[in-house]
Amino acid sequence: MLAELVNRLSGTGHDVVVLMPAGGTVEYEMHCQVVHSSAVNLTEHDFPYGDVIVSNYYTTVQAAQRASEQGKGIHVRLALCYEPTFLPDNNQSFASYSITRNLMVLSRWQQEIVRINHGIKGRIVPVGVNGDFHNMQMRDVPGRSLVVSAILRKPEGGFSGHREQDYLLQELNTVKELHPEVQIYLITPPGEYADSAALQAILADTRYHTRTPSNDIELCYHYNESDIFVSSSTFDTGSLPGLEAMRCGAALATVYSGGNLEYGIHQHNCLMSYRFENRLAQDIVTLIRDKELRERIARRGELDSRRFTWERSMEIFQAELYDIVARN
Repeated sequence: MLAELVNRLSGTGHDVVVLMPAGGTVEYEMHCQVVHSSAVNLTEHDFPYGDVIVSNYYTTVQAAQRASEQGKGIHVRLALCYEPTFLPDNNQSFASYSITRNLMVLSRWQQEIVRINHGIKGRIVPVGVNGDFHNMQMRDVPGRSLVVSAILRKPEGGFSGHREQDYLLQELNTVKELHPEVQIYLITPPGEYADSAALQAILADTRYHTRTPSNDIELCYHYNESDIFVSSSTFDTGSLPGLEAMRCGAALATVYSGGNLEYGIHQHNCLMSYRFENRLAQDIVTLIRDKELRERIARRGELDSRRFTWERSMEIFQAELYDIVARN
């Protein structure tokens, strides 16, 4: 999301600098200046002077605030997730939300969590979908097997617990037992697959087919291979993969994760369940057996997803920044 916003802001004429810690890896094409600090941890001395300093992850907030207090720009935090609930060191991440009143969030759900816990009402900047994602009309092939797909991330490191991947695999295995003719595709980033012994062990299971897209064009193709896309995350501020899969014409079966209420409506453009209901496999099977429902939900999801564009997100982000600057 940061790369999408930054590139579009730069494209409209703004002078944008991305500050990275020493050794930080840039995984996306950037259309602006990228500066690496001399140390792993950012300090206020690393920040250039500007109108606005945008922090995001909680470890960047204190340094950004100190730089702001030195006159280097107004500090605005763009919180891409709410770290205290599901990541380590939550005593530090919780305290970071009291450092600046200028806050942007991704969804009404995230906005309400922060308001209840910290008394700050963040401004909403919604997620968008890259124009590379579209329906390639690949599904109407005679004799083609039905495909159910999901994204699987590296379990090591403590950053994927909210994805409920054990539950996901349990439900997919149930689906495979009931419908052995269905193909199950597990999509994982190639770098994570190469680094993770746990992922390699899971994906060695012959019940699954592995997909390792290296860019959005390849990911779009794999979404288009999918008749049904499954998401099991219980805590996402934006939940972008489900929205991308919708754009590509897949029917979505998902667990409620908070942020996916921005685009998902049960039985209208997806089948959505709460985690305690343990209904994910049942919803997938319903979509497998009811072709009319599956195609109706897929069509509606594709249509509803079209209003979520990065151009719209950038325009909202830009307008909120202008308003914050005008008020300071």
